[in-house]
Amino acid sequence: MGWIIAIIVLVVLIAIMAVLYFLGRKAQKKQAEQQAIMEENKQTISMLIIDKKRMKLKDSGLPQIVIDQTPKLMRGSKLPIVKAKVGPQILSLVSDEKIFDNIPIKKEVKAVVSGIYILDVKGLHGKQAAAPVKKKGWWKRMIESAQEKAGAKPLK
Repeated sequence: MGWIIAIIVLVVLIAIMAVLYFLGRKAQKKQAEQQAIMEENKQTISMLIIDKKRMKLKDSGLPQIVIDQTPKLMRGSKLPIVKAKVGPQILSLVSDEKIFDNIPIKKEVKAVVSGIYILDVKGLHGKQAAAPVKKKGWWKRMIESAQEKAGAKPLK
């Protein structure tokens, strides 16, 4: 009796793994196609960065058609939004998560843009600000204070 249950559980797990494998491959192909389209349509634009924040899609100031086209699950998540002056107009743009922290505020930059998506930031005018110092978490502060009290070297 126990063998039958084990075999059924094993078959179900194998079926789930197969479905996830094929869905993952499909999503990977779709992402590669989207990346190729973005690479095709990219252009370099000079812009003045006004502000940058992580905010919900509905509060971001993006065009309504963009908000309507996003999946319902995505609308509640926070995106890296950059407000920039491009020529005479002020635009809200979505930044790539990898470069969001490197975008300087109140500086003129040359950005590689595809539609409303900032792919890269180049040619920073003026001095590059140092990377912001990350705050230490509660756990790290407690460990360091305990080590100081004990007289041990703090970990880095």
